[in-house]
Amino acid sequence: MQKTIFITGASSGLGKAAAGLFQSKDWNVIATMRNPAKETELTALANVTVLPLDVTDAAQIRKTAGDILATRSVDVVLNNAGYGLIGPLEAFSDEQIQAQMQTNLFGVINITRAFLPGFRERGSGTFINITSSFGLLGYPTCSIYNAAKFGVDGFSEGLASELARFGIKVKVVAPGGMQTDFAGRSIQTGMHEAYQQLVAKVGEGYSAEQISRYTKAEDIARVIYDAATDERDQLRYIAGSDAIALYEDRLELTPEGQFKKIRSQFLF
Repeated sequence: MQKTIFITGASSGLGKAAAGLFQSKDWNVIATMRNPAKETELTALANVTVLPLDVTDAAQIRKTAGDILATRSVDVVLNNAGYGLIGPLEAFSDEQIQAQMQTNLFGVINITRAFLPGFRERGSGTFINITSSFGLLGYPTCSIYNAAKFGVDGFSEGLASELARFGIKVKVVAPGGMQTDFAGRSIQTGMHEAYQQLVAKVGEGYSAEQISRYTKAEDIARVIYDAATDERDQLRYIAGSDAIALYEDRLELTPEGQFKKIRSQFLF
């Protein structure tokens, strides 16, 4: 029987790559994005439905999920929508911080709540939540992004145990750097004069040369597909060579040891 995946943030990057991959594997794909009128590639594919969705709009989330579930079942929900907020804490307004949390954390929670009753009643279903290597370790100028992604990771781990008795799986895919426009279109930055040297040092990781070494979105999408289909009892999937190296470093050094190692790199 043909399966269905629901994807948020499918207009570009990883979400779009995942939509294309699942479609090529003969899945029905519901690809959501804020501005579907601009989408031309996914709308040309068979078995792909493109819908408008702003993950910060809880009412729209409830209505969209209700309309979908009234006519079909969904097997996998991919919580992918998100963006980076990069800069020192003092650089950001209340509105910027709240918007980051609404998109990257509360969007995941509200999408999950909308589809959860249907999964529970059916006794099956998988939630796949995209976090980041920065959802596993803290990094300077990423404190708000860290907070949101750590939140998704903790939410996912707790929920996975909560829902296991109902036959529902919760999985986390934690990518490192990707060769997408995330470092351009999908990052908001802030600057404060007291942190100029620190921001310059961190910014070296977002240079064109460094980004060219990152993992392609299509390769991360294959990790998502594996998580959706491998039937393994596994919570976290670390995706990309840089993310794997950071995670192995964390396991070897312990979180406290890795924290001290990272901090020492940015003490001027």
